[in-house]
Amino acid sequence: MTVLIVGGSGYLGTELARQGSSAGRDTAATFHSCPGEVTGVPWHRLDLRDPAGLHEVLDAVDPRAVINASSGDADWAVTAEGGMRLARATADRGIRLVHVSTDAVFSGRRDAYDETCLPDPVTPYGAAKAAAETAVRLLCTDAIVARTSLILGDGRSGHERQVRDLVAGTRRGVLFTDDVRCPVHVCDLAAALWELTGSDTTGVLHLAGAEAVTRLELGTLIARRDGLDAARLASGRRADTGLPGGLRIVLDGGASRRRLSTRLRGATEFLSP
Repeated sequence: MTVLIVGGSGYLGTELARQGSSAGRDTAATFHSCPGEVTGVPWHRLDLRDPAGLHEVLDAVDPRAVINASSGDADWAVTAEGGMRLARATADRGIRLVHVSTDAVFSGRRDAYDETCLPDPVTPYGAAKAAAETAVRLLCTDAIVARTSLILGDGRSGHERQVRDLVAGTRRGVLFTDDVRCPVHVCDLAAALWELTGSDTTGVLHLAGAEAVTRLELGTLIARRDGLDAARLASGRRADTGLPGGLRIVLDGGASRRRLSTRLRGATEFLSP
């Protein structure tokens, strides 16, 4: 079964491609600007804003399944319309779709969000991801929508680089004490997505870490793992900044974890020194 990873040159996409290649799976991947560095994987240029280009890639690869790990941030044409376009193309061709979404589809007004909760985004990025989710669920009856949270764990994520820069003093800023998420290790998330791709599971799943932590707590864990002085991390409250987006967004993934053999570790465990 050939699996196409859309957004294969991104952070999560790279790990998906690496795991696919390492396991000997028939894996292809797309990129927007530069091909990824994973060897043994055919790379195809793709702009999700280009319908003809999308069909050309699908014709060339002829995948049985597609994992959409792309991230167009708040660019509506890429994140929303591109996600919709991919959902329509895979539905028309009978291709299984695993669509990676985000906790940003929620406002943070609830204590926790389980898989039955409907999106209520408060940012342009969250609204774009929620629109793409809706298209996937309407057009692809056998698809998976996999919502996740902060992705890190191998030292290369933006969150980990930020902490190292803050400790070194090469970057200014604070880590928030009131901004709560459920970080997930990139290897755990990729393994779970591969497991789901090969299964008959459908619907919405929450693939986040099993532990909710603040940005400051997360930064402290990263610093200690890397042997850095966590006392050099300045703290503050996001509520005092006026930045958009929910503060406490906790994904309750209990029902999803019961459907998986892959274990999604919490931040304290996977960032242990």
